[in-house]
Amino acid sequence: MLCCGGSMDVSRLPLTSTSPPKPPELQRGLSTLSALGLNVIGMVGIGPFVTLPLIVAAMGGPQAMLGWVLGAALSLCDGMVWSELGTTYPEAGGSYAYLKHLYGERRWGRVFSFLYAWQLLFSSPLSIASGCIGFSQYVSFFLPNAATPLFSTRFVGVPIVVSGQTLIAMSACALAIAVLYRSIVQIDKIVRWLGVVVVLTLVFVIFAGFTHFHPSMAFDFPAGAFHIDSAFFIGLGAGLLVATYDYGGYYGVCFVGAEVRDPQRTIPRAVLGSVVIVGTLYLLMNVSVLGVLPWRELMQDNGSHARMFVIAEFMERLYGHGAAGVIVVLIAVAALCSVFALLLGQSRIPFAAARDGNFPAWFGAIHPKLRMPHHSLLTLGAMTLICCIFRLQEVITALVVIRILFQFLLQGVAVLLPKHRRERRVRGYRMPLYPIPALLALSGFLFILFSRPNFQREIRTAGVILLAGLMVYLIRYLRLRSAV
Repeated sequence: MLCCGGSMDVSRLPLTSTSPPKPPELQRGLSTLSALGLNVIGMVGIGPFVTLPLIVAAMGGPQAMLGWVLGAALSLCDGMVWSELGTTYPEAGGSYAYLKHLYGERRWGRVFSFLYAWQLLFSSPLSIASGCIGFSQYVSFFLPNAATPLFSTRFVGVPIVVSGQTLIAMSACALAIAVLYRSIVQIDKIVRWLGVVVVLTLVFVIFAGFTHFHPSMAFDFPAGAFHIDSAFFIGLGAGLLVATYDYGGYYGVCFVGAEVRDPQRTIPRAVLGSVVIVGTLYLLMNVSVLGVLPWRELMQDNGSHARMFVIAEFMERLYGHGAAGVIVVLIAVAALCSVFALLLGQSRIPFAAARDGNFPAWFGAIHPKLRMPHHSLLTLGAMTLICCIFRLQEVITALVVIRILFQFLLQGVAVLLPKHRRERRVRGYRMPLYPIPALLALSGFLFILFSRPNFQREIRTAGVILLAGLMVYLIRYLRLRSAV
């Protein structure tokens, strides 16, 4: 209103804030059921459908089911470690945050967390691309000429092949990026239904097997199957490695810890619940298939193509070619779901490092409307697209060793440190019989590492990547220090 002198009475105007608006933050929109679904689809993928003959061959018969049981036990013990850390530090990035907090935010923790994020730039696109390639290989069931190379060469000793399968794999990656480019609330609904589809695929295989089940075939153990000697432990180590690969993903929810509703309850339920559900389904599927297909037949190396479609052959024997086509589609969808889950979780790690000032700021951008780390997602997705041209088996094996060294082992040791022992008394999930599950998980991972025939070669590859990371970290540290 105006005063007598014609001037405005400023005392009656509404106060306005001169402070800049707060930048957008991640949104806690992932429910317990969807978090469980995220872990399940991240665990299953294409792995159990193509590695079943491998674990049978590694262990020499139906005793391969022991590999699934011990793999579940190892995952359950390690899942308790993830549950403790995930509820104590429910932040984006999962392992990045855990290593930073537990080893000292200004000391070794900053170095370890940077190295973890650094190796992820190599290992994550390769591992996600392997899911895309698995999807394309299964789709080639309907397109037998898709594997014909259009172009091939070698780069630093690694085969590079461009074929119809390569283009299909790239399309799968692009589709996953498009689906993930939305808010966590929308993703919450998508993940829930994808989890149902993946579980029903496993149930379908189990049902088919047990309705045509032959116990004498499933439990036809060879002589000396459980004789404890060096050969038994070598086979067990190889089988446990395959099983551990197939169980990988039970910790996916921890990477999106900042986007989970009620993390104190959601994270342990999603981690431990997914191990129990998937472990039960894996064991039942293994038994049901061995009750239809003789295990000696599975051990015959008829080429990677035959082993890739072993479940399709299983279905074709029971119900005909049409049923084989249906299961191929379902398994391809499961592979695509794992790509979706991996890309969702892994994209949060460079984001967390950037927000912490330990990575380029580009990765730390949040979409103003969708409230998701879009730069990190797009960058990791683009790198995955490029990695679809590689043949990844040997490379991924070496990078899995890095994950064990700089993720599972460091985290397992961290929960034993005095700092975490103090934290676990006041907040978060607390594992029963502490610290026995953590010690068992550490022992299992060490056994897998040292039982590998190419362990030393893989350690050298890991050492090169980590040494390069240390050099980059040192250069960044000196530049930041000189700028102060």
